[in-house]
Amino acid sequence: MLDTFAVIAEPNRRRILDLLCREERSVSELVDELALSQPSVSKHLKVLREARLVHSEVSAQRRVYRLNPAPLVELDAWLEPYRRYWSERLDALGRHLDGHATQERAAADEAGPLKIGRAPRANARPRRAPTRRTARRTQP
Repeated sequence: MLDTFAVIAEPNRRRILDLLCREERSVSELVDELALSQPSVSKHLKVLREARLVHSEVSAQRRVYRLNPAPLVELDAWLEPYRRYWSERLDALGRHLDGHATQERAAADEAGPLKIGRAPRANARPRRAPTRRTARRTQP
């Protein structure tokens, strides 16, 4: 399990897995998609192959890579208790916030309707009515 974490910790390997999740690809297709050098992509693929995350198959004169989901299923199973833990905590937070919102609504109902408007400022000058300038017309 730790090996799978170490392998997928590297961002370029995750990008390769994302691409292979959609469809199988050759090394050259991965190089084009990732904008990495061919030796770099080959090294990442070797690590992914050793971790059993990808399979390779020779097709004519090219090697095609495909995702092997088995190690990811194991990883998903390992993560399940943590997912359940966070789900329970988030549900509890939701219940708490719902209760808090209910209390606020009840308090607002007891206080009566709100008056909406701007409160006057303490040192505010009275507003003057806007003046309107008119242009003088000249007759020819």
